[in-house]
Amino acid sequence: MSERLVVDPITRIEGHLRIEAQMDGDNIAQAYSSGTSVRGIETILQGRDPRDAWAFAQRICGVCTLVHGIASVRSVEDALKVELPTNAQLIRNLMIGAQYVQDHVMHFYHLHALDWVDIVSALNADPAATAELAQSISRWPKSSPGYYADTQKRIKTFVESGQLGIFANGYWGHPAYKLPPEANLMAVAHYLEALAWQRDAARLHAIFGGKNPHPNFLVGGVPCPIDLDSDSAINASRLAQVQDIIRSMVTFVDQVYVPDTLAIASFYKDWSTRGEGLGNFLCYGDLPEGGFMDPATFLFPRGVILDRDLSTIHEVDLHEQSEIQEFVAHAWYDYSSGNTQGLHPYDGETNLEYDARGGVKPPYSQLDVADGYSWIKAPRWKGNAVEVGPLARVLMLYATGHEQTQDLVQMTLGKLDLPVEALFSTLGRTAARTLETKIVVDAMQGWYDALVTNIKAGDTKTFNETLWDPSSWPHQAKGAGFMEAPRGALGHWIVIDGGRIANYQAIVPSTWNAGPRDAASQAGAYEAALQDNHQLVDVKQPLEILRTIHSFDPCIACAVHLTDPDSGEDLEIKIT
Repeated sequence: MSERLVVDPITRIEGHLRIEAQMDGDNIAQAYSSGTSVRGIETILQGRDPRDAWAFAQRICGVCTLVHGIASVRSVEDALKVELPTNAQLIRNLMIGAQYVQDHVMHFYHLHALDWVDIVSALNADPAATAELAQSISRWPKSSPGYYADTQKRIKTFVESGQLGIFANGYWGHPAYKLPPEANLMAVAHYLEALAWQRDAARLHAIFGGKNPHPNFLVGGVPCPIDLDSDSAINASRLAQVQDIIRSMVTFVDQVYVPDTLAIASFYKDWSTRGEGLGNFLCYGDLPEGGFMDPATFLFPRGVILDRDLSTIHEVDLHEQSEIQEFVAHAWYDYSSGNTQGLHPYDGETNLEYDARGGVKPPYSQLDVADGYSWIKAPRWKGNAVEVGPLARVLMLYATGHEQTQDLVQMTLGKLDLPVEALFSTLGRTAARTLETKIVVDAMQGWYDALVTNIKAGDTKTFNETLWDPSSWPHQAKGAGFMEAPRGALGHWIVIDGGRIANYQAIVPSTWNAGPRDAASQAGAYEAALQDNHQLVDVKQPLEILRTIHSFDPCIACAVHLTDPDSGEDLEIKIT
C-alpha cells in the first residue's frame, strides 16, 4: 500500500495549510491541499452600510495589509458606478505598488529563500570570497569582506547558542541544498537587511492611509486631502518622503532582489521542469490610468491563458454568472441547492457542513479526500481550474507584447540558459515574482510624477463627494470589486438592497490556488503543481513540497471563510 505523507502545518505562510501527498515510492502521485481553519467575515458584513465594508473586509488578512480594502471599496464603486478623481487613482496605485514591492521582497527573503539557502552552511563561507561574489553581480554598497565577516559572527552566535531563533526548524544540511557557502552567506546577509528595509517601504501606506497595517480607505476616493500649505494634509514634505521611499525601493530591487534571484536560480535550474501543474492562468488586471476601472488602461492586462497557449487570451467577465463559480463538493460547506453545482459569488453561500452528531466538520486524522477535506472552496473559470499570481501576470504581459516584460524575461532566460517553457514551473513562478516587482517599482515613479504634475497644475481633488448621499443610490445594486493582489486575482462581490449589504462574497488568490478538487475531481493549483515531477530526496524532510508551495506565497487566512467548534454554531460578533 502506498504511503500517505502529511505536512501539517506548512510553515512560513499566513494561516494554516495542511498538505497530504499520496506517495508512489519517492514520487508524489496525488496531492491534497487543505485549509484547516475557518472564518466568517462575509457573514459579518451582511446588513451593514456598504461604505463601511472595507474596514471589516480588510481584516481578512494582516499580511496583504491593503488589498482587501481596495477590492471592497471598488466593489461598492462598481455597484454605484462611481468615477474616481485622477489623483485618488494615482494614490491608490502608489499604495498598491508599495504593497507589491514590500510583500514580494519579504516573501523572497523571509518565507521562500530558506527553501534554497542553507543558513548553517554560511558558517563555512570565506567572507572575502563572499564579497567578491556579491560585487560581481551587483553594485550594492554593503558587500565588503568585513561586512560579511560581521554577518557570519551573528549567525555563529545563533548556532552556538543552540537557539536558532528566526532560523529554527529548517532542514539545514539537506542534500537538496546546492548553494556554495559563500552564496548562502550573501543571501543570509540580505535576509537581515531586508528586515530593516521593509519598514521604510511600509511608510508610504502610512503617509497616504494614516497607518500600516490596515491603512484607511474611502469609497469614492482616498482619505488624504492634498494641501501644500497644510501640516495635516499631503504637502510638499510628505511628497518628498514618498519620492525618497520609491528611490529606496528601486535601489533595493535593482541591486539586491533581482541579482539574488538570478544568482540563486542558477544553482537550481532543474526546478525549471518541476511544479507547473495546471497550465491555465487567470489575471483580472489592475493598475488603471484613469478614474474608471477600464481594462484598456491597465498595466496588468485582464484575461485567461489555457493550456500554455500564449497566442490566445480569453476574455473575462466578473459579472457573468456562468464564468466564475465556486464549488464545495470537496469542501466543508453545504450549498442549499446541493453541492455538485457551482455558484457565482453574487449568489454565493458560506454555509457550514455538519457531521452526524451535529458538530462542525472536521475533526479528522486523515483527510477523507473522497468527501470534503478543506475550509477552502474550489473556484473555477468556465469550469477550468486556473492558477493566479505573479506568473499569471507576467505571462499575460509577455503574451500581450509588453516590452519591458519581454526584455526582462529574455534577460532572465538568457542568463540561466533556459527556454521559454521554463516559465511554467516552480522556478519560473519564483522568478516571475521578482520580475514583476521590477516592473511595478519602475511604474511607481511614473505614477508619482503624474500626481505631482496634477498638483502643480492646481488639481488637488481626491474624493468624489457625489456618492455620499445614499438617497441617490439605486434600491438594488450589484458590484464586483477586483484587483491584482501580490498573490493573484482578488475579487469581492457585493449585493446591495435598500442601502444595506444583502450578500458579500470574496474569492481570494489562495482560494484559486489552494482550493481542493471540484465536483469533476479537477485538482487545484497547489495539488496539480505537487503532482508535477516531484521526487523527494528524503520523505522525512519533504523540502521539495515546501519549495513548490512557497513559490505560490500562500495566504490561507485569506482563503478560509468563525465557528464555535464546541456548539457548532456561528460566533456572534458584536461591535460596540
